[in-house]
Parts: sequence; structure tokens; C-alpha cells
Amino acid sequence: MTFRPLTDGYAVAPQITPDDLAALRAAGFTTIIDNRPDGEIPAALHAAEMRRAAEAEGFTFVENPVVGGAITLENVHRQREAIDAATGPVLAYCASGNRSSVVWALANAGRMPTDDLIALPARHGYQLEGFRREIDRLAQQGT
Repeated sequence: MTFRPLTDGYAVAPQITPDDLAALRAAGFTTIIDNRPDGEIPAALHAAEMRRAAEAEGFTFVENPVVGGAITLENVHRQREAIDAATGPVLAYCASGNRSSVVWALANAGRMPTDDLIALPARHGYQLEGFRREIDRLAQQGT
């Protein structure tokens, strides 16, 4: 399992498994956000199973399924709320880490410069330039 830090307090990763939780705990994460819809993965990795395993390890677990190409304002708000409520570093995962990067950038619109919201994920190969207008729009709206 490989995670990619976007900031000191937020990292993204491809799909994790219960076997990864001890390493994530050792890395200092306190909150895990599942951005992957159950329909994409085997039942053993569905949100309910991951929640049980994560909470047994002492993590806060947040389910926020993001459908590729169809991120909703509810996804953005839920991601922001989970990040704001975290008591330590957050790990968000999906299939590759891309959706978790996009929803993070949208959730932080207006909190950080748009250029940073695009550049930080780009260090790990996540290309968010196509979301620039949406990030700027959310920043202007204060959403």
C-alpha cells in the first residue's frame, strides 16, 4: 500500500485493505475517508467491512463514495466536514487516489490558492487542471 501526501494533514491512496490499517496507524493517520463506491469493489472491501476493521483499529471512518465524473456538492461538503473534524492526519482512498485528490481540491476551494490545489496533487501525477474553473467558482461562492 502506497499513500501520497498532498499536505501534512491529508494523503490519498489507491484502494486499501484491512491488512494496511496497522501501517496507516503507524504512519500517524487518525481518519480514513472511503471515496470508493461499493459497486466498484469486492464485498470484502465494501465500506461496511472497511468501517468495522478501521474502527477496530481506532480510526474514524467516513464513507463518502465519489462516482468518477459525477462529483456532487454533497461529496465536497462531506469531504470538507471529515477533514475539518479530523483529530490528526487524514487518508482518503479510491481506485487510484485521483478522485480523493479532486474532491479534496474542491473541498479546499477558497481556503488555499487554486494554483496550489492543482499543483500539490500534480506532484503525484494527478492532473486537476481541468477542475480549475470549478475550484474558482466554489471559492467565489464560499461553498
